[in-house]
Amino acid sequence: MGTTQLESVAEPKYWHLRTVLTEALDSEFTVGEILPNERELAARFGVARATLRQALEQLELEGRLQRRRGVGTTVAPPRVGVDVGVERQAWPGAGDDAWQPVDCAVAAPPAAVADALDTGRDTPVHIVRRSRVSHGQPVAAELLYVPHSSVPDLTGIDAPSGAARARAVLRELQSLALAGQDRAVELGSARADDAKELDRLPGAPVLVVTTRFFTGGRTAALSVATYRADTCRLTFGASGGVEIHPGPQHQAS
Repeated sequence: MGTTQLESVAEPKYWHLRTVLTEALDSEFTVGEILPNERELAARFGVARATLRQALEQLELEGRLQRRRGVGTTVAPPRVGVDVGVERQAWPGAGDDAWQPVDCAVAAPPAAVADALDTGRDTPVHIVRRSRVSHGQPVAAELLYVPHSSVPDLTGIDAPSGAARARAVLRELQSLALAGQDRAVELGSARADDAKELDRLPGAPVLVVTTRFFTGGRTAALSVATYRADTCRLTFGASGGVEIHPGPQHQAS
């Protein structure tokens, strides 16, 4: 590598460095590759290490880099596509191997969820917990709320506990005729439980995708999926296969 000095620019120096680093990531590095140490990078770009750290932190926030304890700073894999289009509609777990059932509990849901399900606020429902992992790291966590009326044939024998019970609830849910679904997306901050499961700090930016599933004129289930904002991107129909990096090069994912 040659030495690249930054020219005088009006924007903050760390931000200009972030742009230069982005171009280098697109042209010189591959996914999973470890970056040179801070001393080498600071020398290459002719900046103070404090400026370099600001730029690296920004790229980590954007999901372009990952800092792994005991390994160093590596190039992050492409973001996971979160399909929010309406073309494909299916029950949770139907042909979707990306999500793994973790656990299932029976408890009263949050008030807003109870209102959406049209159940009493003190009425227990099945709460299925699922997780999604990409390239060995957690990228999303989901809580799926299912009223007892949606899975009336579920028995303790079929679903004793844990992941087995979660799979049984999903299996029973898929036996219903899906009439439709709607979905909402909002930017949020990771709560303590979400942060722990997603390996992020509390308050880290997340995408919260809420989906209601309908059958027989009622809401049969409600999903609240929390995605790491630094590793995921929203996709809409046919446009979901295109990924555009901030740098000068465009590539298809």
